Amino acid sequence: MHSSPDAPLRLAIGQLDSVVGDLEGNTRRILAAVSRLADDGATLVVFPELSLVGYPPLDLLDRPHWVAAALEAPELLAARLGDSAPAVIVGGIARGPHGGLWNAAFVIDGGEVTAVVGKTLLPTYDVFDEARWFEASHQLGLVMVRGHRLGVTICEDLWTGAENPWASRYSADPATALGQAGAELVVNLSASPFSQGKRRLRQDVVRAAARRAGVPVVQVNLVGGNDDLIFDGGSVVADASGALCFEAARFAEDLQMLPGQVTGPEIAVSDSGREADVAAAIELGLRDYLRKVGGRGVVLGLSGGIDSAVTAALAVRALGREHVHGLAMPSEFSSGHSLDDARELAERLGIPLHLVPIQGPLEALRDALTPVLGPAPWGLADENLQARIRGQLLMAFSNRHGPLVLATGNKSEVAVGYSTLYGDACGAIAPIGDVYKSGVYRLAHFLNREQLVIPLRTIEKPPSAELRPDQRDDQSLPPYDVLDAILEALIEDAESAALAAARLGVDLALVARIAAMIAGAEYKRRQNPIVLRVSTKAFGSGRKMPVAARMTPT
Repeated sequence: MHSSPDAPLRLAIGQLDSVVGDLEGNTRRILAAVSRLADDGATLVVFPELSLVGYPPLDLLDRPHWVAAALEAPELLAARLGDSAPAVIVGGIARGPHGGLWNAAFVIDGGEVTAVVGKTLLPTYDVFDEARWFEASHQLGLVMVRGHRLGVTICEDLWTGAENPWASRYSADPATALGQAGAELVVNLSASPFSQGKRRLRQDVVRAAARRAGVPVVQVNLVGGNDDLIFDGGSVVADASGALCFEAARFAEDLQMLPGQVTGPEIAVSDSGREADVAAAIELGLRDYLRKVGGRGVVLGLSGGIDSAVTAALAVRALGREHVHGLAMPSEFSSGHSLDDARELAERLGIPLHLVPIQGPLEALRDALTPVLGPAPWGLADENLQARIRGQLLMAFSNRHGPLVLATGNKSEVAVGYSTLYGDACGAIAPIGDVYKSGVYRLAHFLNREQLVIPLRTIEKPPSAELRPDQRDDQSLPPYDVLDAILEALIEDAESAALAAARLGVDLALVARIAAMIAGAEYKRRQNPIVLRVSTKAFGSGRKMPVAARMTPT
């Protein structure tokens, strides 16, 4: 039996990890969550944005047969819920009034869909391109649920205040309009991806929306990894004064009953720290990627260097040691301590390390190419041969035993093209591809905070690709603290070379050279593995730069 119209809602959140495209699987997850929360006394359960279809569905929305099934999914869910379940607000797709698709929220109660609300504000910046697939709704999302007037919004519909630098694009403010129209509270179905600093920004957005609307705001955020995007959960509730009075788990699914009266006291939100957040995000992104594509573990090259060491340690944390394999592939230029460091890392992580020297294959290729390339030394060609042999060996191991290859390059290297296509850049996914080299060292110290995992010599020795005698990264690149500051100014802050040089107090010629290297490496990045996004501007879906372009680097 439903509660009487004047009974208070017992509101719960279903912070779930949806799989893009998996209509039946997502439906089963929602049904299980509703059943569990019904046992706790919930009378209304709210789920994240597009939780029935997964976020983002991208060009699945151009496939008529899949769209037809997705359009039926809410009605099928309603029938399976039946008339005795709690009311549900869930995200999916609907047909809009002009024939296009809505990014929609469905109110389901009593075994039927009782209301459909379309998303008003469609973001088209950074990783978002919703106007490509959806039409905007111009209808106010005021609905009745068991005698209560609720305002229903979807993600970007809250992001209209000064907290969002893109808010000037919008003339509508759905949350405020709903408060003025008499909504008792505003619910927000969200799929807001993680980036460093996003947690605090998202909380500020919800607080501000509650103050503008004059009613509590309940935001239910997606959790999980979908390709390059990582959703960190952290669903929040702010009361009418803007006080934050609830936060759900981060980087994990969470089913929670909310307090009967959505009002203070304000909770204290502890900051887990930048490295803790980045590590948790990468682990979730990697774990979900393998789970959702059906991967059977990972394999990576262990060189004794910092990048492969941190990548391996994060993989073990994400997947378990039994699902991580290392290959050590020394050449004539590999130092003895590098192999020792790789062995120590493998022992500390408890993973197998397979030794596959590349000197034989390297000499065979040199002999085969000498008639074409002439006598040695070949310089870059010889260096890239080594990297590509290693890539071939990793791919052969993957083909034979099944684990996916992890690329171990960091954002600094990816930015300036300090990598070899079809060599160290090969792989299915790049866990630290959005972490600058300086950040990789910080992650290493974070991973060592409780017990030594990354060998100290790996952290302390000068970084080197070890592809020629006595090679060091600083022979080709400025020190990483300088390089990373320049890269962040040019990439995250989109500054000109002149502005970056002046602000950082760095020689303009150096900044212009780095800018040219970034532009020159664009063709490589188009062919690189998926990069897990943890910054505000990652290489991937949120940064669309032309390859065949010409612009003054200053």
